[in-house]
Amino acid sequence: MRHVYEYAERPLGKPLPLELEQQALAKLQHRGEDWQVKQARHALRLYRYFLNSQTTPDKSHPRRGCHEAWNEVMEKVRRVMRLQHKSLHTEKTYLLWLRRFASFAEGKSPGQVGEDDVTSFLSSLAVEGNVSVATQKQALNALVFVFRCGLEREPGNLSGAVQARYHRRIPTVLTVGEVHQLFDKMDGVARPMAQLIYGSGLRLFECLRLRVKDVDLEQCTLTVHAGKGDKDRMTVLPESLVSPLMEHLRQIRSLHEEDRAHNVPGVELPHALERKYPNAGTEWAWFWVFPARNLSVDPRSRTVRRHHVLPDTLQRRVREAVRACGFAKPVSVHTLRHSFATHLLEKGYDIRTLQELLGHANLQTTTIYTHVAKKNKLGVRSPLDGP
Repeated sequence: MRHVYEYAERPLGKPLPLELEQQALAKLQHRGEDWQVKQARHALRLYRYFLNSQTTPDKSHPRRGCHEAWNEVMEKVRRVMRLQHKSLHTEKTYLLWLRRFASFAEGKSPGQVGEDDVTSFLSSLAVEGNVSVATQKQALNALVFVFRCGLEREPGNLSGAVQARYHRRIPTVLTVGEVHQLFDKMDGVARPMAQLIYGSGLRLFECLRLRVKDVDLEQCTLTVHAGKGDKDRMTVLPESLVSPLMEHLRQIRSLHEEDRAHNVPGVELPHALERKYPNAGTEWAWFWVFPARNLSVDPRSRTVRRHHVLPDTLQRRVREAVRACGFAKPVSVHTLRHSFATHLLEKGYDIRTLQELLGHANLQTTTIYTHVAKKNKLGVRSPLDGP
């Protein structure tokens, strides 16, 4: 409130224009600390948000035709995302944020929403929704895409939105013993999947989307194609999984031959490869390493084909194994990836090698594991543990 009284216009009751706010914060930066500038900026944005929320018009009676207009925007955004080869997960996420924004701006047509509506929506996520920084950035990226590709205009200056507070969280990590105890409670195809995620540091969808050609059993390497950020990388394949994977591939080879005998359409191929190589989807090299047991309908092409194992399958099996082990930790599939990074760090591998194996774009993301490792590569011990 001290910042509001000092920098807001008199009388109180209307927000300070963004230009004057930037000037006031620039003056404060010359005579104050960085944390004071951030605190003042956050206070003024909160003040603007609460003033705007009090003057929001009644939305209980939306105008006729608004829902139809928003549905047209959703269909247009969906078409553009498919032309740009966005993943199905990204498509669903962006359309979900578009629906939430349309509900927030109820009573306004797509042509009436603008900079103030987007700013208020992003601010409400931080103030009332108490979302994380990553969630707010995801909503921002989705709405910017909607404005540029769906409404064909710029969203404007969104710097006035209240920013979600950044909280650095320590990842949950299992010990080596707990990891093997978890695997002992799993069977079927879920066990090698979980072992591969831990042994190679894969993300969930990177494991699900593995093709036969991506597994090099002789060189003990895995190739991850179109991972997070649409990037490729190579990672290690545990030698202890070579024999189980050979047996697993032998079993699913019969499933592939069964599909060919029944003329089942080939598996989904990335981007335009299906047009360039029409028969590649029926080849063994492109078959899923972890295929689903039943055929399903492709949500985009409506083709009945064999998909990979659904993510819920492995997530459910991991939860069941965690309950059977009685762990008092919030363990998920991604915990195995955290454990992979931490255990390699404890063995003395350098942080740059770890960054390449994990596929992190920023080294700072990888350094979070130094906070959970029992010891670093220098072997530092607490003085309480003795000489």
